[in-house]
This record gives sequence, C-alpha cells and structure tokens, in this order.
Amino acid sequence: MAADAERLGYVPNYFKVLAHRPAAFAAWKQLVSAVKGPMDERRYELATLAAARRLRSSYCSLAHGKVLAEKFYSADDVVGIASGTYPLDEVDAAVMEFAAKVAQDASSVTQADVDRLRELDLSDEEVVDVALAAAIRSFFTKTLDSLGAQPDASFRELEPSLRETLTVGRAIADD
Repeated sequence: MAADAERLGYVPNYFKVLAHRPAAFAAWKQLVSAVKGPMDERRYELATLAAARRLRSSYCSLAHGKVLAEKFYSADDVVGIASGTYPLDEVDAAVMEFAAKVAQDASSVTQADVDRLRELDLSDEEVVDVALAAAIRSFFTKTLDSLGAQPDASFRELEPSLRETLTVGRAIADD
C-alpha cells in the first residue's frame, strides 16, 4: 500500500478502509489485474463506469470517469457518456448497458443480452471480461460503501460538470 500511496501522492480513503485487511486488498489488486489485463482499457473503463453509476458509487464513478477523461475522451464527452447523451457506437453502448445490468441484478441477464454482444462481434472471452468487470465493481463498491469510504478530496479538482455528474452517491470528502 505504501508504494501505491507514494505513486499517487496521498493516501486514498479506500486504502484507509482496506488497510485493516492487507491480504484481502492484495488479493483485490490481483483480481483487478487478472480481469483488466486481457481487456481493452477503454472498454474496461466504460464497463466499470456503467456498473459504478448503476450502483450509485461516487467513488468508483469519479475514479473511472477521471481515467476516461484523462486518456480517452474530453471531460464534456465523459459527462455525456455518463448521462447517456454522448453518441457512443453500438458496441460501446451495448457493453455499458450489459455491465449496468450485471451490476444491478445479474439474475436478470438473459441469453438475449449475451447474444446481443456476440452479434456485435464480441467473442465469448470479451463477454466474460465485461461481466467480470461489472461483477468485481459490485464487490468493491459494496465494500467501500458499507464501510463508509468517501471519495477522496482530490476529486474536487475535477472540472465541475464532470465532478457533479459522477457524484452519484456519497459526497466527496472534505479533507
């Protein structure tokens, strides 16, 4: 954890919560790496943002929306993506819809939902990747929210419209 905090320049609030179980935190990081590794990074971030927003996780919405704004889109585009007004291509829109559905109620996912992704040329492995990205986000957001972790104060530095759009649950920490 110390190396991660040094790289970031501060100690994130989720580190403070998970510091009580360092083995679980290390296993979490390994799981994220295993899920994210074979995925296109932009797809991972879109799926993660969709799941986080559906779960009303400000922390994860802010974190992954920030990545999208820094690496793939403008802040205004991410606001549009998050609010459903940005014209994503059919594949990206379907991935986000599927991830949100998995996060909200995985038992409601039907074969037709999976087939839709396949019809858009996602391989079986890519469909599994999206499901895993949404499922691990569900685990993490529920852990953070159940333990009261607020999004880091550093998120206050985001462009106001982006920050407001991505704050969908807990308020950003003051400190």
